[in-house]
Formats: sequence, C-alpha cells, structure tokens
Amino acid sequence: MSDRSGTRYSWGADEHLVVQIAEEMTLAANFTAMAMSTRLNDRALDGVLDICPANASLLIRFDPDRLEPATLESAVRAIEEEVAQQTHPAIRTRLLEIPVWYDDPFTRDVGARFRDRHQRPEGSDIEYAMAELGLDTVDEFIERHSSSPWLVSMVGFVAGLPFMFQMVERQQQIELPKYLRPRTETPKLTVGHGGCFACIYSVKGAGGYQMFGLTPLPIFDPQQKHTVFRESMVLFRPGDIVKFRPVDVAEYSQLEAAAARGEDVYRCVSVDFELNEFLADPDAYNERLLGALDAR
Repeated sequence: MSDRSGTRYSWGADEHLVVQIAEEMTLAANFTAMAMSTRLNDRALDGVLDICPANASLLIRFDPDRLEPATLESAVRAIEEEVAQQTHPAIRTRLLEIPVWYDDPFTRDVGARFRDRHQRPEGSDIEYAMAELGLDTVDEFIERHSSSPWLVSMVGFVAGLPFMFQMVERQQQIELPKYLRPRTETPKLTVGHGGCFACIYSVKGAGGYQMFGLTPLPIFDPQQKHTVFRESMVLFRPGDIVKFRPVDVAEYSQLEAAAARGEDVYRCVSVDFELNEFLADPDAYNERLLGALDAR
C-alpha cells in the first residue's frame, strides 16, 4: 500500500512493518528514514522491538500480541507527516575520522588472486577505479575518495558494516560496480566500494566490493574492550559522518598497535548536520563541517 507522498507501507510476515520512503537513495530520503526512526524511538511504543533505518527505508519489528498492526501503522504515518512538515531538517550526529592505508599490499594481493571474477583482469581495484573515473594517478584517486565526507546511511549486512554515501554533488560521486562474482576472501577492515556506497568490512570474509585500502581502527568489538565501544559493540550509527584520512604504512602500524593497547585513537566530534544548508552549497558546507575535526 502507498500514500500520496509515494511512501509504500507493507508487512513482512506478522512481526515487521516495512516503510519504503523512496526507490532511489538520496540524502533527503535517508534523512527522512533517520528522522522517522528517531521519533518512533522517542515515542517508546509498547511492543516495538527494533527499529532499523536503511538507505531509503525503515524496518520496524514489533510484537503483534502487544501492539496492533493498525495502531503501529497509524503512529508511523503520523510521524511521517510530522517529518514532512520540517522546514529545516537537521540531525545532531558525530563526525569521525577514519585513517586509511590506501593501495596496501594486502588488499592488492587478495584482488590479484580473484582477477578472474573482476571486470578488469589486469591491475588492481584502485587502478580499475582510476580508469573508470578518468584519473591518471593513485594520488588523484586518494584525493577524490578522501577529500569529502561520507554519510553513514545504514549499518548491517555484516555485523557493524557501515554503508556510506558520498556527500558531494551527484555527478561528482564515485560510482563503481561490484565484482562480477564475489570473492571468498576480503581482509578485515578493508575499505571497499560498490555502486555509490563505500563500506568498511568489519570482519574477514566473502565480499564483492572494490578494495581500496585498510583502516587500522576496529569498527566491531563484541567484547567492548575499548571505551569507544562502551555503549555498543558496533562503532558506526546511521547518520554518522565519516572523513577518510590517508596514512602511510608507518602510521598505520602505529595506530593499529595503539588501538590494540586500548589507547584513545578515535577522533570523533559532535556536529549538527543541516540538510538544506548542505544542499545549497555542498563544497562550502563540507569545508565548514570538516573544520570541526581540526578544532578538536
């Protein structure tokens, strides 16, 4: 079922309500999903068990013995109307800096062993990305990938894995296909890319995204040993903003060792993200936004 806004409401078995806000991922659609998720959580409806915002949708798990489906749908529709009335959509969120050792030998080695599954059998994933984007050097690619922030649009698929949407004009976004066939191996903490989304593989395993480098900082900690994981074993939350920072092998090794010792190596600041201001002038807005890290 759908309403005048184009949002589609549907049911997944007896315990799930799916709210499909848009067919295409946009910052506006993702903002709506996050805002609806936040407001529904604040309502604290008895019977709502889990709320999962995604790229352009919302999944709500509920107990039908405690909450009537019609009551839940009515509440969610009312929240959608409230969100639609916002004239200055904004979220209070976190800006995180993620160091990346780009073009590292580990992801290059794995990529070389799976070239039969790749669009471009010769070279590496970064070299394929350079060719697709019309770039001449690895440094140009690193600048294109790391100079602008990325919005965490959803978390999941693999425990703690963030999907990240580049905060630039649509025509400037990095868009690349996944491998023709998935790999059976991806190094832990690989920074990857598929379609318009960047990701970080939280654990070693199969994968089909292009591989660009490694981060030394854990993003998933079931033991919650580090203070950054005190509230959750997962680092990222929908709505977080990520800034990739290139590092060399020496700094990568230093940060990896420091993180293993439990030292405070995560750079994170609270920021307000104003959607309309960003859309009016993305480049100027990003420059002001990223300045918060320097002021930390």
